[in-house]
Amino acid sequence: MIIKESGDIDMEFILYEVKGAVGTITINREKALNALNSKVLDELSVTLDAVDLENTRCLILTGAGEKSFVAGADIGEMSTLTKAEGEAFGKKGNDVFRKLENFPIPVIAAVNGFALGGGCEIAMSCDIRICSENAVFGQPEVGLGITPGFGGTQRLARLVSPGMAKQMIYTARNIKADEAYRIGLVNAVYPQEELIPAAEKMAAGIAKNAPIAVRNCKKAINDGLQVDIDQAIVIEEKLFGDCFETEDQRYGMAFFLDKNKEKVKEPFKNC
Repeated sequence: MIIKESGDIDMEFILYEVKGAVGTITINREKALNALNSKVLDELSVTLDAVDLENTRCLILTGAGEKSFVAGADIGEMSTLTKAEGEAFGKKGNDVFRKLENFPIPVIAAVNGFALGGGCEIAMSCDIRICSENAVFGQPEVGLGITPGFGGTQRLARLVSPGMAKQMIYTARNIKADEAYRIGLVNAVYPQEELIPAAEKMAAGIAKNAPIAVRNCKKAINDGLQVDIDQAIVIEEKLFGDCFETEDQRYGMAFFLDKNKEKVKEPFKNC
């Protein structure tokens, strides 16, 4: 399935396809190296709103072509912004990236090429990042006279370390895939032709598990990271308890306890 229109927005730069329980969002602005302008951000927000959460259990986010995942925010659009307009543009990006970060189901970033500035920031908004061997990451904003504006100063420090984040941001130095893996910015590196199949395999593995449990795990991790350990444990307890009395919990435990394993395991259902 490909969504070309949604609501009042003509979907010019976002493709959305569904295969089974996995949806793939492709930022399709290849001639501009998939740079993020206001229209791309608006279309991405609308696309996320259109995802069928009853039947979709994992998303993959990638960029069109082999050169670039997302090369950054559109510098042409940003170059003439006033202070107020710059702050508003930062809020637009942050609102969309937070929607992505807090999306009920897991999101895998399949980073194919450049992930600079806003590209690195949108990848960091996803749950899991995998990349191709030609991927390049960086926050080059200080070389343009600005700070990262879509969460880069916050998420990078949380993902790698404050010291490493400061080094990358202050120097505006890009890093290649092997270094991104070494510092923990990405989970795995693949040859270009294997990246999307690897993302699809990982997404399918996630999709076969109990959907309520997976969603609750995502919420427990995300919410727990924002509070101290004592509060985080309470969050986990509530989400743990929320899984009980669901069909998935009853079925999963009954199957585990069935010593003969005679019945064929059926896919978990959203319930």
